[in-house]
Amino acid sequence: MALRDLALSYAARYASTGARLEAYLARKLKERGVAEDGDGRSMQIDIPALVGRLVELGYVDDAAYARMRTRDLAGRGYGARRVEQALWAAGVDETIRADTAPDEAAQRRAAVLMAKKRGFGPYRRAAAEEGDPLAVHKAREKAVAAMLRAGHDYDHVRFLLDCPGEAELEAWLDEVADQEGFEGSW
Repeated sequence: MALRDLALSYAARYASTGARLEAYLARKLKERGVAEDGDGRSMQIDIPALVGRLVELGYVDDAAYARMRTRDLAGRGYGARRVEQALWAAGVDETIRADTAPDEAAQRRAAVLMAKKRGFGPYRRAAAEEGDPLAVHKAREKAVAAMLRAGHDYDHVRFLLDCPGEAELEAWLDEVADQEGFEGSW
């Protein structure tokens, strides 16, 4: 299979960035050895030009990938820092990463989603260790660590863990929704 066909197949199967496609093609070329033409002569393959052509044709779109990945990670409860790291690892350009970064409303919704999924803050499950201050402190430390690893801002984490109820949480979400003109879509 020609490298061009391999690139087209990869682009058709996976949402990817130009950098990831380039790395994939370089790896495949290395695995298969020297590229030869029909007469058995070795040929130089310009992988960046091939990837550039696929980008030009619209088969690979870093901005679309960044929007999709940002929406996916935020929808799973990950914070802006984790989204930034994932896009950086995928080879997305810095300007595209900045353009697709979650806004304050999306960051807060993602933090609330994670708190709800993991049972933190106002979603805390009734536990037997509520009477033991050491167990309460350890549970809070674990919650803080989990939220920070997920890429959330410390201010958001602190607010969520100290939030007494869901009404205050809704007011916190509505506060930025009003400021940024949020209409309910990610």
